[in-house]
Amino acid sequence: MRSMLLLCALLPAAATLADTTTELPRGVRPTEYALTLTPDAKALRFHGDETVTIEVAAPTRSITLNGIHLTVEHAALTPITGGASTPLEATVDAQHETLTLAAAKPIARGSYRLAIAYDGVIETQAVGLFALDYASARGKERALYTQFESSDARRVFPSFDEPQFRTPYSLDVIAPAGQMVVSNMPAATTTTLPDGRVRTHFPPTPPMSSYLLFFGVGDFERATAMAGKTEVGVVARRGAIDQAGFALEAQKEILAEYNDYFGTPFPLPKLDNVAAPGSSQFFGAMENWGAIFTFESILLADPSIATARDRQSIFDVDAHEMAHQWFGDLVTMRWWDDLWLNEGFASWMQGRTTEKLHPEWESSLDAVGVRSGAMATDALATTHPIVQHLKTAAEAGEAFDSITYSKGESVLRMLEAYVGSDVWREGIRAYMKAHAYSNTTSDDLWHAIDGVSKTPITEIAHAFTLTPGVPQVNVSAGACVGGETPVTLTQSEFRVGPHTTKPAHWPIPVTVGVVGGTQTRLVLKDARLVTRVAGCGPVMANPGQRGYYRVRYDEAAFATLLAAYPKLPAIDQIGLLDDSFALARVGDLPMGAVFDLLAATPADANAQVWREVVSIVSRTEHYYARNDAGLAPFHARMRALLAPIYARVGFVPAASEDVPVKLLRERLLDTLAACEDPTVKAEALRRYRGAAVDPTLVPSEMRKDLIGLVAYDADEPTWEQLRATAQTTASPVMRDYLYTSLGATHSPALAQKALELALSDEPGATTSASIIGAVSYRHPELAFNFAVAHLDAVLSKVDASSARRYIARLGAGSSDPATEGRIRAFTAAHLADGPHRDADAAALSTSIAATIRTTRLPQLDAWVKAHP
Repeated sequence: MRSMLLLCALLPAAATLADTTTELPRGVRPTEYALTLTPDAKALRFHGDETVTIEVAAPTRSITLNGIHLTVEHAALTPITGGASTPLEATVDAQHETLTLAAAKPIARGSYRLAIAYDGVIETQAVGLFALDYASARGKERALYTQFESSDARRVFPSFDEPQFRTPYSLDVIAPAGQMVVSNMPAATTTTLPDGRVRTHFPPTPPMSSYLLFFGVGDFERATAMAGKTEVGVVARRGAIDQAGFALEAQKEILAEYNDYFGTPFPLPKLDNVAAPGSSQFFGAMENWGAIFTFESILLADPSIATARDRQSIFDVDAHEMAHQWFGDLVTMRWWDDLWLNEGFASWMQGRTTEKLHPEWESSLDAVGVRSGAMATDALATTHPIVQHLKTAAEAGEAFDSITYSKGESVLRMLEAYVGSDVWREGIRAYMKAHAYSNTTSDDLWHAIDGVSKTPITEIAHAFTLTPGVPQVNVSAGACVGGETPVTLTQSEFRVGPHTTKPAHWPIPVTVGVVGGTQTRLVLKDARLVTRVAGCGPVMANPGQRGYYRVRYDEAAFATLLAAYPKLPAIDQIGLLDDSFALARVGDLPMGAVFDLLAATPADANAQVWREVVSIVSRTEHYYARNDAGLAPFHARMRALLAPIYARVGFVPAASEDVPVKLLRERLLDTLAACEDPTVKAEALRRYRGAAVDPTLVPSEMRKDLIGLVAYDADEPTWEQLRATAQTTASPVMRDYLYTSLGATHSPALAQKALELALSDEPGATTSASIIGAVSYRHPELAFNFAVAHLDAVLSKVDASSARRYIARLGAGSSDPATEGRIRAFTAAHLADGPHRDADAAALSTSIAATIRTTRLPQLDAWVKAHP
């Protein structure tokens, strides 16, 4: 079987190598790796011995691989057919992250074994091979893990570190006795060495890309269950394995669903999910084949603090990472241009699976928020296509964004609706069967769908994946005659902020009809189209909210929808709210019209609808500066708006309430506190202070939420009390949450203390960046200026994958006109030598926020005055 899989991997690579982007010289490719790694966790160093089987296509004097922060002791090349080894001299190019091994004489065409002995560095942030420290009953513990996506395998072994090079990997890890070692495959053997250390041998993986290799070493425990023929497991630090039950059950459910949906069973003998303390600014989980890595805050459900949102998040993350076992691992994009084939599909599959397996969560209503998050980025001049040409692996770091994930997911949802879910699944199954153990581009997927669909999708798919931007459908309805309503549709582009390019044009799959009536489906290819829809009454476009486009109604059409809004399906209430708020922020709709919708929301509306209302209130509140005259009246009016729903859901959860109500309460309490609601703030403080005497005042599922409320409004003694609790708590998750909450304070003085605390060793190496990020939400100018003033110290707390985007993003929430210039100056001084789209977007966001503050909020102030 191994030979068959190897052949399947090599044939497509040979056929596509010439037209695939690479940063390495062509002519040499790997066919197999054998690695032995010996980490020294205490010294934060490791030793590696590697043998790579390679094919040399033409005579060469040198072999170039990727490598960074590696010191080569010796390297040699041996023909597979036999003969003497040739020593190689190593040269490092730090700028290009390559390692060139040169021979004294030309290397002939043929097959070789390349042996390299080298040393490397164990990182303290989540990149390459890294260490995470945590407190336990036995004192401070240290565990090791790896994170290689997108281009960090080269930090741990010299490698052809590009996704097109799929090969098997066999791995040996030498670790102290008593430590568990986990990797992609089940351990085959363990051998105790003379010095007491243990060598754990893992057999070859199926052919896969370098970024999917994983191993972890630590004082772990493992919980397992069988899901069909596959053993699924959760690996966690000792003492935490009893928190793995929810995740383990989720993995069983999801694996059964995916085996059926994809029509290709999971091919490895086991599938672990490895939990780790700490955090990263770049990722929360990673889809290593057979050994998913997840930070424990989104994998383990500690019954003393876990919320409904935590459990839903665990399921969502499991569903996302397990979808990657097919989309990304079994079938891998050829180059980072098509990263969305991994991330957009995993996000879409996650949403579909959560909706199917847990309908009680009503997660289908979250699709509007996912789409809106993508559009917020896609409407800016700094956007990019879903499929984008990336010249280097460094550029790939900026591709992990809402366009790749959320726009990709939203476009897939639209395309599935366009061809039908059964046809869509048939196409996905055909794609999997045709491309298993190989690399693809987006067109391979479109061809698979077209092959089974009576309605080809390639034209529409190309338009939405190759053209950046947000389509906008403008709707005008005439008088109903003879039981039909004439509707005029025009298309434009929804844009936010300045643009210098001409508006784009798409073939847009549009659904339109009278509310509650028969829907008309069409593709809007021209600038203008007139159609007739069945029935009389308010006209709505995009009912069900599956299309990736904004909808703008003319004044008359909007007025009729406003009247019908209380009786619309929940998904369409949310969609109308979201589109209207977006249009109001760019000046295409009065702000008062949005708040008319909010005020028209029935008290008994779906909890998810009220979550959207609360979200709009929260986001609007954030545009105000603390000294704006309209802020206090806005707070008072929003407290009145939200009072009925607060009376309905209360401060603490009821025993039998639904999950959406629990999620609403969390957002509602935060927003009421931000709107200076004295009742909510007093109740939070009463329960927090009284919990030491009466623990029932704080239900376990509210512990984290309550800490957030108290931290936001804390005085200095309360802030210090929270800090003291963080210092002594036994749970790494709760410890990180407490420290991060210290940065979420409303007080500028305490925010400054939090920033200074973040640069100390107290919070822990991976928590400091979260504290600074928390400060930036309420105090973006303070956080950004502090980070620039302490640049090297702050960057030492940030993982390498996020370094180019982290600082500028701290200022992105500012509505101060001066912040844009400061971010652009920082970008010019520190980021000009590489990609900086995120920094440009952050600067642009501050300019847009300043415009909203000065031109849109006065409209809202007038509405508040007119609606006391």
